[in-house]
Amino acid sequence: MMNLIRLGMMFCGFMLLMAVPAFAAEGGGNIPGAIGAGLVVIGAGLGIGFLGKGAVESIARQPDQATVIQVAMIIAAALIEGLAFYAVFVCSQQNPFAS
Repeated sequence: MMNLIRLGMMFCGFMLLMAVPAFAAEGGGNIPGAIGAGLVVIGAGLGIGFLGKGAVESIARQPDQATVIQVAMIIAAALIEGLAFYAVFVCSQQNPFAS
């Protein structure tokens, strides 16, 4: 139970740290957009991490297919990064406090 509480506190701390640039912005900041962008980056990092893990395990099982697996992994990682960049751009444009 203590580990879950500690993990929750760390998560809240990381969310606040990722929102620091929004506090410094003009016009009241963009806190929801900064938190959304932070979540997008965390999700993209996890996705690429799982992708790399799966690719390395696949190459370990079938070394003769290494080039095919690497090409597929690089294409998938590029698509994940593109989606993450787009989501960060969309999050950076959201400002519910603008009139």
